[in-house]
Amino acid sequence: MRWQGRRQSENVEDRRNVGQQVVVGGGLLTLVVMAVMMFLGADPQQVAQIAPDLAGPQRQKQAAPADDKRTQFVKTVLADTEDVWGKLFPSFTGRRYTPPVLVLFSGQVKSACGFASAAAGPFYCPLDKKVYIDLAFYDELTRRFKAPGEFAQAYVVAHEIGHHIQNQLGISTKVQSLQTRLSKTEYNRMSVRMELQADFLAGVWAHHVARYAGILDENDIRAAVNAAAAIGDDRIQKMSQGYIVPDAFTHGSSEQRVRWFLYGLKTGDPNLMDRAFEVDEP
Repeated sequence: MRWQGRRQSENVEDRRNVGQQVVVGGGLLTLVVMAVMMFLGADPQQVAQIAPDLAGPQRQKQAAPADDKRTQFVKTVLADTEDVWGKLFPSFTGRRYTPPVLVLFSGQVKSACGFASAAAGPFYCPLDKKVYIDLAFYDELTRRFKAPGEFAQAYVVAHEIGHHIQNQLGISTKVQSLQTRLSKTEYNRMSVRMELQADFLAGVWAHHVARYAGILDENDIRAAVNAAAAIGDDRIQKMSQGYIVPDAFTHGSSEQRVRWFLYGLKTGDPNLMDRAFEVDEP
């Protein structure tokens, strides 16, 4: 992905240097146990309750410099989402797009949705309309989930922005209100639909970003597809517990996530986003 030298977003809040040092939980156990809740769309309040007990031995870690290459990259990707959705959102909603703030943190963070550990992965909090990410997650994406590449990292941000789109449209509130009225299995299915819709919206974004001359190539798209597959519920369950429980899916299988991302990439049409709640096959 060719991102150097382009506009960087100013809607970034860097909390990594607070206190100069941050405490992070260590160990594979935390990552594996948290994997089922991990990544896009996880409920930060549930993560807050579980993460501290699983963190195990802790170590001190220096906060990353505020102007490192990875920070510049994320700011550029966020700017791309602002440019794309700044044009698309009014065209299909008739409303102005209000971009979220992206919070960079290291180890642990407090949001309006509660306290969260980096082990939970990136997340969007609808209460404060902010995206939270510990950039060390990208190392895990490469090493543990075998999904390298800059556009794979861009997909992570684009998916969370998809949740912001849902929040602006009231979809997040509507789905959340169903939690007490549905069985756990039924609610999980609604959660899957919501995640697949966010994957679709990430694909829509990628479709329009691809129009920027010289920014993307075929390898970039392949990296994003690989990342979508890497964090499918079936693959994460297999990694964490050795077997797959489809009724416990909350984000969708690897095949589903790839399929809906590619549907968004192919069509580039946000007006089709409701199909994620209406049909199994796009």
